[in-house]
Amino acid sequence: MKNLSWFNKVVFCINVIVAIITLVGYFLPFLAPKLFPVLSVFTLFLPGLLIVNLIFVFYWGIQFKKQVWLAIVILLLGITFINKFYKFSGKATAGEGGDFTLMSYNVRLFNLFKWIESDSIPENIKEFIDLHDPDVLCLQEFSKNTSLKFNQYPYRYIVSHGNKIKTGQAIFSKYRIIDKGEIRLPNNSNNNVVFADILVKNDTVRVYSIHLQSFSIKPDIHEMMDEKSSKRNLDRMSKAFAEQQLQSELVRSHMNDANHPKIICGDMNNSAYSYVYRNVKGDLKDAFIEAGHGFGKTFDFDYFPMRIDYVFVDNRIEVKEFKTYSEFYNSDHFPLVTRLKVSE
Repeated sequence: MKNLSWFNKVVFCINVIVAIITLVGYFLPFLAPKLFPVLSVFTLFLPGLLIVNLIFVFYWGIQFKKQVWLAIVILLLGITFINKFYKFSGKATAGEGGDFTLMSYNVRLFNLFKWIESDSIPENIKEFIDLHDPDVLCLQEFSKNTSLKFNQYPYRYIVSHGNKIKTGQAIFSKYRIIDKGEIRLPNNSNNNVVFADILVKNDTVRVYSIHLQSFSIKPDIHEMMDEKSSKRNLDRMSKAFAEQQLQSELVRSHMNDANHPKIICGDMNNSAYSYVYRNVKGDLKDAFIEAGHGFGKTFDFDYFPMRIDYVFVDNRIEVKEFKTYSEFYNSDHFPLVTRLKVSE
């Protein structure tokens, strides 16, 4: 510190504060949101802190200052968090006879209320699905109000709730569905979880499609920074995180009772640094970490690559390819497509 200019001393003090906050962030996935709901919201900003630490590495590095080691150590301690945020190299192995593809997509009621100013959104989504032609298709925020037909799927399980506007989830499959069901979430939640046991080739695979508690806030960074809106949004997010904890525990308990290889996909409305992510994922593999590339952005949020939709697979399932189609703008979420194979 003695050899630093007054400006660098101020920068290093900020560096120390950021390092401490980042370390706290590393422990948050292990803390139940019900106990620390406000702190849980902080997990959404952990990727930003990792970026700030990386900036400090460059800042001190180009000056050949020993202070660079603080940011380096912080990043090394959080290497697993970095992999959840950005993948430098993807994976795409050759197709084989036992492969099958799965798409997960929150279609936001097929733009029923014209959030996007276009009348062609439902047809665009249908065209995208037909183009990729997944063997298993999981749609969150599915609406029966659409006239779309998915005739390529002889097997399906659709669950909808609501009065005038029914919304829910749908699992479509080219393979036979031999069992199915729903996990009803407590407190009259509009969200839900459905599952289907699908006979893929000669293996039975249980596929869960999930849509956990929403934040009910606008994905607008300017509104979130507004003082009145930020306080209201913080309260909403804190409550949503507490609800998600209970919901994730119900999902985890249900999954533990299933002996088949499992796939769980859908919209968790939470980051990869959260208690909810850790609880639902358990010992499953994150398909993005296994075979994805880049930021894996799944949600349309200003200025930040938010990843809140996931595909988790059993260790008995190989992830051979994974892609997030963030350029396909026909919902507030983006479709995920993965190619999988059940290990022999």
